[in-house]
Amino acid sequence: LKDGKMLSTQNAKVTYVGEYQVELSAWTYDSAKVQADALLLWKQWQDSGKDYSCSSPPAVNHAALLIPLGGSKNKNIENSVIKIKEAAKKKAKIICLPELFLSPYFCQSENHAKFKLAEKIPGRLSDIYCKLAKELSVVLMISLFEKKTTGFYHNTSIVIDDKGKIISKYRKMHIPDDPGYYEKFYFTPGDLGFKSTKTKYGKVGSLICWDQWFPEAARLTTLKGAEILFYPTAIGWHPKEKKQFGKSQLDAWITIQRSHAIANGVFVAAINRIGLEKTGKRKIHFWGNSMIIDPSGNIIAKSKSDKEEILITSIDLNKIETARNHWPFLRDRRIDYYKGLLKNPKDE
Repeated sequence: LKDGKMLSTQNAKVTYVGEYQVELSAWTYDSAKVQADALLLWKQWQDSGKDYSCSSPPAVNHAALLIPLGGSKNKNIENSVIKIKEAAKKKAKIICLPELFLSPYFCQSENHAKFKLAEKIPGRLSDIYCKLAKELSVVLMISLFEKKTTGFYHNTSIVIDDKGKIISKYRKMHIPDDPGYYEKFYFTPGDLGFKSTKTKYGKVGSLICWDQWFPEAARLTTLKGAEILFYPTAIGWHPKEKKQFGKSQLDAWITIQRSHAIANGVFVAAINRIGLEKTGKRKIHFWGNSMIIDPSGNIIAKSKSDKEEILITSIDLNKIETARNHWPFLRDRRIDYYKGLLKNPKDE
């Protein structure tokens, strides 16, 4: 190789010895594929500053899909499939959709009929996205209303690998109960703990919406090895409050996402719903503003507040090591003095 050009296709062989490790050895071999592989490896080595191997892919495209979520489940499935295919066509490798994207946000009211929306995992719905992930060779992060068994339901995020297999299931740990967000009526708190999942394109941590306000959730998911924290989300303004509190609420939400990235030295992706949704007399204006944040807290990609959008950005996982070497927050923790975190405050 010279300046990225193959001087000869003779006497070259590419041997894969690990997920991202590759050896080049002398061999009589003439193949256009070897040439293409070698050119790709040269580019990876150049980007990473390493010789002979890359511990992780230097750049991976991630997509956050922002789609209006009204109408029937079948229409939302159809729209999501179209958008996932569009994102994959634009070279996205890890694709995440908003929280509970297959229906309007039904938690605005307490309605027993809505339990009919829940399905088993694996099941008919997850099968649709498993087949799609395999077809497109992408990783999908899908938020579903899960029926665990009779009387037990969860707000669940699954990770589907590029082979079309469900490789992780996370059940939302923190369940809110606020005006218009009556999730405790529907969801049992998660029982699977916090998770990091190794995929072909990086280690991902699944968290969901209300989890994003809790530094403990981000920290524990990071300590399990996650390089990217994903928060499929459904958050917005009560229209009557927007004028007075709207800006400060949105600013607080953005700030907490950036703080997770900085404190843990990871990438963070927050994927929110958009648009005004009505349930009877109740309304929530979901504020969009989905974003992807680097380990230094910089917002490297951000969507609009009211526009259907596919948000794609390329991230360099090597930035994680750089950030942690310069800001060694994980190194300097005093875990021997953190036992108090397991207790609630005492009575005054």
